[in-house]
Amino acid sequence: MSECIFCKIISGMIPAQIIFENDNIIAFEDIDPQAPFHVILIPKKHIPSVIDVSDDDLVIMGTMYQVASEIAKKYSLENGFRLVVNCGKDAGQLIQHIHIHMLGRRKLEWPPG
Repeated sequence: MSECIFCKIISGMIPAQIIFENDNIIAFEDIDPQAPFHVILIPKKHIPSVIDVSDDDLVIMGTMYQVASEIAKKYSLENGFRLVVNCGKDAGQLIQHIHIHMLGRRKLEWPPG
């Protein structure tokens, strides 16, 4: 997806502060952080949204949550963190490439918005 900003980050066309990368997942610091710790986790495979997840994507999706666990341990988020997946315009999904926001290092209130 040549217009997708996340695909451009994956390809190296757009720089990012990458904190994790493997063959299938990349995680980087959000450029507009909403918490002291705000990281975006994305699959390297372009999947537009949760609605587009297929049976072929189940391992990738599970791996994203496993990576979130590894990041939480590495960055000492023992007091808690929040994982957010927006799906669609009304939910605030601005980039049509599935991604998880990982927020932490502050008290996160509920409801969020």
